[in-house]
Amino acid sequence: MLSIGEFSKICKVSTKTLRYYDEIGLITPDAINAENGYRYYSIRQLKKLLFINRLKSYNFSLEEIKTILEWEEDQSEEKLYAALNHKRREIQEKLNAFQYTLNQMSHDISSIERGVPIMSYLDHIEVQLVETEPMNILYTRQTMSIDDYAIGYGKYFSRLYEKIATENLTLTGTPMTIYHSPEYNPASISIEFAIPVEEIVKGTREMPGGLCAKSVLKGAYLELTSVYAKLREWVEHEEYELVRSPYEVYLTDPYQTTVPGNMVTEVYFPIKKK
Repeated sequence: MLSIGEFSKICKVSTKTLRYYDEIGLITPDAINAENGYRYYSIRQLKKLLFINRLKSYNFSLEEIKTILEWEEDQSEEKLYAALNHKRREIQEKLNAFQYTLNQMSHDISSIERGVPIMSYLDHIEVQLVETEPMNILYTRQTMSIDDYAIGYGKYFSRLYEKIATENLTLTGTPMTIYHSPEYNPASISIEFAIPVEEIVKGTREMPGGLCAKSVLKGAYLELTSVYAKLREWVEHEEYELVRSPYEVYLTDPYQTTVPGNMVTEVYFPIKKK
Protein backbone atom coordinates (compact mmCIF):
# COMPACT_ATOMS: atom_id res chain seq x y z
CA MET A 1 0.00 0.00 0.00
CA LEU A 2 1.08 3.59 -0.70
CA SER A 3 0.24 6.62 1.41
CA ILE A 4 -1.58 9.42 -0.38
CA GLY A 5 1.69 11.38 -0.35
CA GLU A 6 3.69 8.57 -1.99
CA PHE A 7 0.91 7.97 -4.52
CA SER A 8 0.81 11.69 -5.27
CA LYS A 9 4.59 11.90 -5.73
CA ILE A 10 4.87 8.92 -8.08
CA CYS A 11 2.08 10.06 -10.42
CA LYS A 12 2.70 13.82 -10.02
CA VAL A 13 -0.87 14.52 -8.95
CA SER A 14 -1.42 16.72 -5.90
CA THR A 15 -3.02 15.28 -2.78
CA LYS A 16 -5.71 17.95 -3.08
CA THR A 17 -6.55 16.65 -6.57
CA LEU A 18 -6.58 13.05 -5.32
CA ARG A 19 -9.06 13.99 -2.60
CA TYR A 20 -11.23 15.68 -5.22
CA TYR A 21 -11.06 12.59 -7.44
CA ASP A 22 -12.27 10.60 -4.44
CA GLU A 23 -15.17 13.03 -3.90
CA ILE A 24 -16.42 12.64 -7.48
CA GLY A 25 -15.85 8.87 -7.52
CA LEU A 26 -13.08 8.90 -10.12
CA ILE A 27 -10.52 6.97 -8.07
CA THR A 28 -10.96 6.18 -4.39
CA PRO A 29 -8.36 4.95 -1.86
CA ASP A 30 -8.21 1.21 -1.40
CA ALA A 31 -8.07 1.73 2.35
CA ILE A 32 -8.69 4.50 4.90
CA ASN A 33 -7.37 4.25 8.45
CA ALA A 34 -10.43 4.45 10.69
CA GLU A 35 -8.45 6.02 13.55
CA ASN A 36 -6.63 8.86 11.79
CA GLY A 37 -8.35 9.04 8.38
CA TYR A 38 -5.10 8.47 6.45
CA ARG A 39 -5.70 7.33 2.87
CA TYR A 40 -3.83 4.47 1.25
CA TYR A 41 -3.69 3.42 -2.39
CA SER A 42 -2.65 0.03 -3.75
CA ILE A 43 0.14 -0.49 -6.26
CA ARG A 44 -2.39 -1.68 -8.84
CA GLN A 45 -4.11 1.72 -8.68
CA LEU A 46 -1.01 3.37 -10.18
CA LYS A 47 -2.05 2.03 -13.58
CA LYS A 48 -5.55 3.48 -13.19
CA LEU A 49 -4.27 6.93 -12.23
CA LEU A 50 -1.77 6.90 -15.10
CA PHE A 51 -4.68 6.07 -17.42
CA ILE A 52 -6.65 9.01 -16.01
CA ASN A 53 -3.65 11.30 -16.52
CA ARG A 54 -3.28 10.09 -20.09
CA LEU A 55 -6.93 10.79 -20.90
CA LYS A 56 -6.63 14.25 -19.28
CA SER A 57 -3.64 14.99 -21.51
CA TYR A 58 -5.91 14.17 -24.47
CA ASN A 59 -8.33 16.90 -23.32
CA PHE A 60 -11.00 14.55 -21.96
CA SER A 61 -13.04 16.16 -19.20
CA LEU A 62 -13.23 14.48 -15.78
CA GLU A 63 -16.87 13.66 -16.48
CA GLU A 64 -15.90 11.97 -19.76
CA ILE A 65 -13.09 10.07 -18.02
CA LYS A 66 -15.45 8.86 -15.31
CA THR A 67 -17.81 7.54 -17.99
CA ILE A 68 -14.94 5.73 -19.72
CA LEU A 69 -13.89 4.10 -16.45
CA GLU A 70 -17.44 2.85 -15.90
CA TRP A 71 -17.69 1.07 -19.26
CA GLU A 72 -18.19 -2.67 -19.18
CA GLU A 73 -14.92 -4.52 -19.80
CA ASP A 74 -16.22 -6.40 -22.87
CA GLN A 75 -17.16 -3.10 -24.56
CA SER A 76 -14.42 -0.81 -23.30
CA GLU A 77 -11.87 -1.30 -26.09
CA GLU A 78 -14.36 -0.61 -28.88
CA LYS A 79 -15.84 2.40 -27.10
CA LEU A 80 -12.41 3.78 -26.20
CA TYR A 81 -11.32 3.46 -29.82
CA ALA A 82 -14.34 5.53 -30.92
CA ALA A 83 -13.87 8.09 -28.14
CA LEU A 84 -10.19 8.58 -28.96
CA ASN A 85 -10.94 9.05 -32.65
CA HIS A 86 -13.61 11.61 -31.82
CA LYS A 87 -11.28 13.50 -29.47
CA ARG A 88 -8.48 13.39 -32.04
CA ARG A 89 -10.79 15.06 -34.55
CA GLU A 90 -11.69 17.77 -32.01
CA ILE A 91 -8.01 18.49 -31.36
CA GLN A 92 -7.23 18.51 -35.09
CA GLU A 93 -10.00 21.06 -35.64
CA LYS A 94 -8.52 23.25 -32.91
CA LEU A 95 -5.07 22.92 -34.46
CA ASN A 96 -6.49 23.92 -37.84
CA ALA A 97 -8.19 26.92 -36.23
CA PHE A 98 -4.92 27.98 -34.56
CA GLN A 99 -3.06 27.56 -37.86
CA TYR A 100 -5.71 29.69 -39.58
CA THR A 101 -5.27 32.36 -36.89
CA LEU A 102 -1.48 32.27 -37.25
CA ASN A 103 -1.80 32.69 -41.01
CA GLN A 104 -4.19 35.58 -40.51
CA MET A 105 -1.81 37.25 -38.04
CA SER A 106 1.07 36.85 -40.50
CA HIS A 107 -1.07 38.45 -43.20
CA ASP A 108 -1.94 41.37 -40.90
CA ILE A 109 1.71 41.85 -39.94
CA SER A 110 2.61 41.90 -43.64
CA SER A 111 -0.16 44.43 -44.32
CA ILE A 112 1.13 46.76 -41.60
CA GLU A 113 4.65 46.47 -43.01
CA ARG A 114 3.26 47.55 -46.40
CA GLY A 115 1.29 50.41 -44.86
CA VAL A 116 -2.10 48.75 -45.47
CA PRO A 117 -4.71 49.03 -42.65
CA ILE A 118 -5.47 45.55 -41.33
CA MET A 119 -9.23 46.19 -41.36
CA SER A 120 -9.19 47.06 -45.05
CA TYR A 121 -10.23 43.44 -45.74
CA LEU A 122 -13.79 44.55 -45.01
CA ASP A 123 -13.74 46.52 -48.25
CA HIS A 124 -13.22 43.26 -50.15
CA ILE A 125 -16.34 41.54 -48.79
CA GLU A 126 -18.83 41.57 -51.65
CA VAL A 127 -22.57 42.06 -51.16
CA GLN A 128 -25.15 41.03 -53.74
CA LEU A 129 -28.83 41.87 -54.01
CA VAL A 130 -30.65 38.61 -54.80
CA GLU A 131 -34.21 37.33 -55.06
CA THR A 132 -34.69 33.99 -53.30
CA GLU A 133 -37.41 31.44 -53.94
CA PRO A 134 -39.67 30.04 -51.21
CA MET A 135 -38.48 26.66 -49.94
CA ASN A 136 -39.84 23.82 -47.87
CA ILE A 137 -37.57 23.09 -44.91
CA LEU A 138 -37.36 20.30 -42.36
CA TYR A 139 -36.45 22.08 -39.14
CA THR A 140 -35.94 22.03 -35.40
CA ARG A 141 -35.79 25.20 -33.33
CA GLN A 142 -33.68 25.24 -30.17
CA THR A 143 -32.62 27.70 -27.49
CA MET A 144 -29.07 27.07 -26.30
CA SER A 145 -25.92 28.66 -24.98
CA ILE A 146 -23.03 29.49 -27.28
CA ASP A 147 -21.01 26.72 -25.59
CA ASP A 148 -23.68 24.18 -26.57
CA TYR A 149 -23.90 25.42 -30.16
CA ALA A 150 -20.92 23.46 -31.53
CA ILE A 151 -22.32 20.23 -30.08
CA GLY A 152 -25.86 21.12 -31.11
CA TYR A 153 -24.79 21.78 -34.67
CA GLY A 154 -23.86 18.15 -35.16
CA LYS A 155 -26.58 16.68 -32.94
CA TYR A 156 -29.60 18.45 -34.43
CA PHE A 157 -28.51 18.20 -38.04
CA SER A 158 -27.88 14.48 -37.46
CA ARG A 159 -31.44 14.09 -36.21
CA LEU A 160 -32.80 15.89 -39.27
CA TYR A 161 -30.74 13.68 -41.61
CA GLU A 162 -31.98 10.59 -39.75
CA LYS A 163 -35.58 11.67 -40.36
CA ILE A 164 -34.80 12.32 -44.02
CA ALA A 165 -33.34 8.82 -44.37
CA THR A 166 -36.12 7.12 -42.38
CA GLU A 167 -38.94 8.81 -44.31
CA ASN A 168 -37.07 8.70 -47.63
CA LEU A 169 -37.32 12.47 -48.13
CA THR A 170 -35.74 14.27 -51.08
CA LEU A 171 -33.03 16.83 -50.37
CA THR A 172 -33.32 20.08 -52.31
CA GLY A 173 -30.50 22.05 -50.67
CA THR A 174 -27.72 22.10 -48.10
CA PRO A 175 -28.02 22.60 -44.30
CA MET A 176 -28.81 26.04 -42.94
CA THR A 177 -29.26 27.85 -39.63
CA ILE A 178 -31.66 30.71 -38.96
CA TYR A 179 -30.87 33.08 -36.10
CA HIS A 180 -34.02 34.35 -34.39
CA SER A 181 -32.58 36.07 -31.31
CA PRO A 182 -33.05 39.88 -31.43
CA GLU A 183 -29.72 40.38 -29.62
CA TYR A 184 -26.57 38.43 -28.78
CA ASN A 185 -26.87 36.61 -25.47
CA PRO A 186 -24.25 33.84 -25.12
CA ALA A 187 -26.39 32.11 -22.49
CA SER A 188 -29.54 31.95 -24.62
CA ILE A 189 -29.56 31.90 -28.42
CA SER A 190 -32.65 30.96 -30.44
CA ILE A 191 -31.49 28.96 -33.45
CA GLU A 192 -33.38 27.04 -36.11
CA PHE A 193 -31.50 24.14 -37.74
CA ALA A 194 -33.00 23.35 -41.13
CA ILE A 195 -32.51 21.30 -44.31
CA PRO A 196 -34.51 21.98 -47.51
CA VAL A 197 -36.60 18.99 -48.64
CA GLU A 198 -39.19 18.41 -51.35
CA GLU A 199 -41.92 16.63 -49.39
CA ILE A 200 -44.34 18.41 -47.04
CA VAL A 201 -44.47 16.27 -43.89
CA LYS A 202 -44.72 16.75 -40.13
CA GLY A 203 -41.77 18.87 -39.03
CA THR A 204 -41.54 20.91 -42.23
CA ARG A 205 -42.59 24.46 -42.96
CA GLU A 206 -42.39 26.92 -45.83
CA MET A 207 -39.58 29.44 -45.64
CA PRO A 208 -40.61 32.57 -47.57
CA GLY A 209 -38.56 33.80 -50.47
CA GLY A 210 -37.92 37.41 -51.29
CA LEU A 211 -35.31 40.11 -51.59
CA CYS A 212 -32.05 39.45 -49.73
CA ALA A 213 -28.63 40.98 -49.27
CA LYS A 214 -26.22 38.08 -49.72
CA SER A 215 -22.53 37.57 -49.05
CA VAL A 216 -20.31 34.50 -49.39
CA LEU A 217 -17.59 33.61 -46.89
CA LYS A 218 -14.74 31.37 -47.96
CA GLY A 219 -12.97 30.70 -44.69
CA ALA A 220 -13.39 29.92 -41.01
CA TYR A 221 -16.68 30.51 -39.24
CA LEU A 222 -14.84 32.96 -36.96
CA GLU A 223 -14.93 35.40 -39.91
CA LEU A 224 -18.73 35.38 -40.07
CA THR A 225 -18.98 38.36 -37.71
CA SER A 226 -17.11 40.44 -40.30
CA VAL A 227 -19.57 39.34 -42.99
CA TYR A 228 -22.52 40.23 -40.76
CA ALA A 229 -21.03 43.66 -40.03
CA LYS A 230 -20.48 44.30 -43.75
CA LEU A 231 -24.01 43.21 -44.65
CA ARG A 232 -25.53 45.38 -41.92
CA GLU A 233 -23.50 48.37 -43.10
CA TRP A 234 -24.55 47.76 -46.72
CA VAL A 235 -28.23 47.41 -45.79
CA GLU A 236 -28.16 50.74 -43.94
CA HIS A 237 -26.18 52.53 -46.67
CA GLU A 238 -28.53 51.33 -49.43
CA GLU A 239 -31.59 52.33 -47.36
CA TYR A 240 -33.04 48.88 -46.78
CA GLU A 241 -34.26 47.29 -43.56
CA LEU A 242 -34.39 43.74 -42.26
CA VAL A 243 -37.77 42.00 -42.50
CA ARG A 244 -36.90 38.53 -41.17
CA SER A 245 -34.15 36.74 -39.30
CA PRO A 246 -30.78 36.37 -41.08
CA TYR A 247 -29.67 32.88 -42.02
CA GLU A 248 -26.62 30.94 -43.13
CA VAL A 249 -26.39 28.22 -45.77
CA TYR A 250 -23.48 25.78 -45.52
CA LEU A 251 -22.22 24.77 -48.97
CA THR A 252 -19.47 22.63 -47.44
CA ASP A 253 -19.80 20.07 -44.65
CA PRO A 254 -17.57 21.10 -41.70
CA TYR A 255 -17.20 17.41 -40.78
CA GLN A 256 -15.69 16.68 -44.19
CA THR A 257 -13.75 19.91 -44.64
CA THR A 258 -11.50 20.28 -41.60
CA VAL A 259 -9.35 23.04 -43.15
CA PRO A 260 -11.09 26.34 -42.23
CA GLY A 261 -9.96 28.07 -45.43
CA ASN A 262 -11.93 25.55 -47.53
CA MET A 263 -15.29 26.21 -45.86
CA VAL A 264 -17.90 28.05 -47.94
CA THR A 265 -20.87 29.72 -46.23
CA GLU A 266 -23.58 31.93 -47.69
CA VAL A 267 -25.13 34.58 -45.45
CA TYR A 268 -28.55 36.06 -46.26
CA PHE A 269 -30.29 39.15 -44.85
CA PRO A 270 -34.00 39.25 -45.89
CA ILE A 271 -34.72 42.94 -46.60
CA LYS A 272 -37.08 45.54 -48.07
CA LYS A 273 -36.74 49.18 -49.02
CA LYS A 274 -37.36 51.64 -46.19
